[in-house]
Amino acid sequence: MHLCKKFFAHEMRLRLKNPSGTGGFSLGVPPLGGFNNVSPKVGTPNGYFKHPLRTFAALLLLGLEAANSAVRVAAATKTPAANTTSSATNIMAAVANFHNGAVTDHVKWLDTSGDLINAHDGGISYAGGKYHWYGMALRPLPAIGGANGGQKTMVGVVMYGSANLYDWAYEGAILECSTNTTSSLCGPMRFERPKIIYNDTTKKYVMWFHYVGRPGDHGAQIGSGEAGVASCGTINGKYTFHGYTRPLGTNGIVRDCALYKDDDGTAYFIYDRDVRVPGPDFGRVLHVVKLTGDYLACTTKFHKITDAPGREAPVMLKHSGFYFLITSAQSGWRFNRANYYRAANILGPYTELGDPCVGANTHTTFNSQGTHTFAVEGKKDAFIFISERHNTACMMDSSFIFLPVIFPSSSTLQLKYLPTWDLDYWTFDNKQRRSND
Repeated sequence: MHLCKKFFAHEMRLRLKNPSGTGGFSLGVPPLGGFNNVSPKVGTPNGYFKHPLRTFAALLLLGLEAANSAVRVAAATKTPAANTTSSATNIMAAVANFHNGAVTDHVKWLDTSGDLINAHDGGISYAGGKYHWYGMALRPLPAIGGANGGQKTMVGVVMYGSANLYDWAYEGAILECSTNTTSSLCGPMRFERPKIIYNDTTKKYVMWFHYVGRPGDHGAQIGSGEAGVASCGTINGKYTFHGYTRPLGTNGIVRDCALYKDDDGTAYFIYDRDVRVPGPDFGRVLHVVKLTGDYLACTTKFHKITDAPGREAPVMLKHSGFYFLITSAQSGWRFNRANYYRAANILGPYTELGDPCVGANTHTTFNSQGTHTFAVEGKKDAFIFISERHNTACMMDSSFIFLPVIFPSSSTLQLKYLPTWDLDYWTFDNKQRRSND
């Protein structure tokens, strides 16, 4: 046994000196793709199986490795995201910056437990002294039709909390899928592009989203392209589902959507309305619809942005009295060029301003698609634009891009790709910041 301990310690030292896999078995996080560092040792003249004691020590190490992997995978199933796929080229965890990586990277964002953050196409809200990041929990599967598509969820909408925008703790599912096959929330389904705002009158947090019922495939029939709504008394509590609707009539299928609360407390549902019935409304055009006072239903007051046909992924913010709407073209999962619009009134008219992106890779919106913007607490005129870099081979591995919104003037905005940056970005005065950009 003493000799076994010596061999065991020797192998550990080898591994610590040479973590590449050529000098022993690894400890801690298993290498992406499995134990691919084992096979070169097996069957070689100087391999482990030539030496029984080395074999025993190696098997002990392998057991520890496998146990460690199993624990991490089990912990990650809570979202049910698991940090086990190999599509990402970087890992971001417990660092005081936003690490987007190169435009070709899929950076893994980890929560404070070391698990992959799995909150897609959602948003970030500030409440109760901290930020809350929410989104749909996707699956480690490719983007395909049918029940096995990775773009669908069996979990629902989940939430993470952070005091600093860098370190995120998992807070659980806030709008859950059901296992009851008669339920409107039975998975696999989609809560696409969920957004949350607070109603000061009712004291409720209200969530709207693009609802796609089981099995989660887009369609024209009722239940496959709707506007869903839910509410809760606390931002990170369990939301009550109130059902779904098609604003402005059943002919208008609901696609990508957003939610916006104005300074006066009025709220608006912004969505890509898809009309397939021949007539004056035929086609897909972005609409802005005013919500009722409790935010739980749509009114008949709306604006059709006629200059925004064939646009989706709406992202709205307000700055210097102007409403800015950043959008994407409709190209499936393929990246495309963004376009943005400006209005002095949220109900229009809107002026098309072109591509907000500057620098390289603007034709693909930096290989991403817009999701949300939010204001940074305590910093004047500081907004962050979130986009998502979809990974169609493994949708759960779609990564998140955080970029500061630049305002060259009061009536325009820009987005520039930054591989790494932090909140000190806004410590510069406007003139110096623009010169750096």
